[in-house]
Amino acid sequence: MHLDPLAPDLAARTRRLAQRLDELGLTVTVETGARYVLDPRRKHGPSLLDPDPDDRARRADLLVRAVQVAADLGAHAVHCFSGVTPAGTDPDLAWKRLAEALAPVLEAATTAGVPLAVEPEPGHLLATLADFHHLRTALGDPPALGLTLDIGHCQCLEPRSPADCVRAAGPWLRHVQIEDMRRGVHEHLPFGEGDIDFPPVLAALAETGYQGLTVVELPRHSHAGPHFAELSLPFLRQAVALSQGSTP
Repeated sequence: MHLDPLAPDLAARTRRLAQRLDELGLTVTVETGARYVLDPRRKHGPSLLDPDPDDRARRADLLVRAVQVAADLGAHAVHCFSGVTPAGTDPDLAWKRLAEALAPVLEAATTAGVPLAVEPEPGHLLATLADFHHLRTALGDPPALGLTLDIGHCQCLEPRSPADCVRAAGPWLRHVQIEDMRRGVHEHLPFGEGDIDFPPVLAALAETGYQGLTVVELPRHSHAGPHFAELSLPFLRQAVALSQGSTP
């Protein structure tokens, strides 16, 4: 909603946004998970896994465009996810489609010097950290391929604690999303409404040396963004202080 990649004059609009970000002292990640961008009837369609190769190419083209926008904005990563495996699709075929569809995106990312940060998403083909490593190995461990780690997703379905997930993901971390969540329930919650112990998570992030953005992700609370920003920032600052053993 903040920068329509398909509307006219993208380059000019991107330049204006880059200037405004610079004025405000802000950095940015390009998020490509917006709903109904390519298809008004399918929330995230078409995906990189669609049976129709032309549809897969449309999603890949959008990601290539996102890489160029990211380069023009000075963004530190482009976020994406695999998509849900279409019904009746053999898993091996789905992984093959994903790897092939990402090839031109990774080429563009390499050229632009902007990492592609794939997010394990519950319910998608690539749902876990193990799945990320499966893709990374299948692609030959390209330097441009990095990881978006969602702390809530770790709480939701990973076998390790969120802090241990952060440590394990450290070498590939390019973007971090953070919110509260409960075990086994994929629902993004404001801080304090789920089960996550945040000081150890933030301590683990510091241990990895990660310097990118850590972004609060509350998709169902977007209508109240300023309110939750006002609540989230002091919560995270207090959690950082506790993680360092200092007085909040």
